[in-house]
Amino acid sequence: MDFYSYSSSSSSRMGKSCPAHEEPHVLAVDDNLVDRKLVEKLLKKSSCKVTTAENGLRALEYLGLGADQEHSTNNNGSKVNMIITDYCMPGMTGYELLKKIKESSILKDVPVVIMSSENIPTRIDQCMEEGAQMFMLKPLKHSDVKRLRCQLMQCQ
Repeated sequence: MDFYSYSSSSSSRMGKSCPAHEEPHVLAVDDNLVDRKLVEKLLKKSSCKVTTAENGLRALEYLGLGADQEHSTNNNGSKVNMIITDYCMPGMTGYELLKKIKESSILKDVPVVIMSSENIPTRIDQCMEEGAQMFMLKPLKHSDVKRLRCQLMQCQ
């Protein structure tokens, strides 16, 4: 562990299986377009399939957990190998998104990575206790994405 990321040591939190012939699929959630595009570009360079959402509600809709989909059979979540989300977003924080994902019987095992430009230990601890796989400081760098990719490959 270094200054830039805090990682869960629990191997039970590894997500859905990533077959070797498939690119891992990451859902990237950030209200800032520039940050969202940066994460998307870095992940795509690391051979990941990336879907983006501009806020937590859109992410929940994509995952089939939207307000009008609570009992839906939409199962996009099973196709997502990791979710990476900003902490500070209007409407729904990354922490609130994390809690919704971990409450879902379908998605609870999908690793969630929280990003923030603020290094606030209580926030980091809160996210990790709620089940976040990692907490990373923004802006993300290529070396951060290498660690994410390594986490994704552990699920094979």
